Amino acid sequence: MSRIGRMPIPIPKGVEVQLEGRRVVAKGKAGQLEWTVVPELEVVLEEGVLHVRNPKPSKRTNSLWGTTRTVLNNMVLGLGEGFMRTLEVVGTGYRAEMKGKNTLSMELGLDHPITYTVPEGIDVEIKARPLQIILRGIDKRRVGHVAAEIRALKKPEPYHGKGIRFVGEYVRRKAGKAGA
Repeated sequence: MSRIGRMPIPIPKGVEVQLEGRRVVAKGKAGQLEWTVVPELEVVLEEGVLHVRNPKPSKRTNSLWGTTRTVLNNMVLGLGEGFMRTLEVVGTGYRAEMKGKNTLSMELGLDHPITYTVPEGIDVEIKARPLQIILRGIDKRRVGHVAAEIRALKKPEPYHGKGIRFVGEYVRRKAGKAGA
């Protein structure tokens, strides 16, 4: 029995959820998200609250029950308030700026600038002091995926700590050479 799967999903004001067979479609002022639920599980909408039920428990359905509930909850939360990931760019001479609406241009200590095309549905904001890249969107999975792709362009290295990291991420530092 999944403790997470049993929890109800309250639907906030401004978010509308429709059940179309196995598809769950959520609409809000920020956009629309949809998810197809596996046939073994059922989703019920009662009085502004969404419930995920597992009528025939098995190993497969037990493992998907909590996951399905979490995905549906993230859809509702994303349309209500949205999700945000913040990356920190650390390094002397490292820069980031937006070129146009969806192109992120970065100088990360290489001999050429790196350009990253930001997908639709993700908003990017750049802050200085310290240099931060703020990603916002309604789909938690996409926001996290884009943040991971940008971080992978220059991971923080262990000797000086230069690179792109998540805010609050701990980078384990190494001592380097001892003596000269």
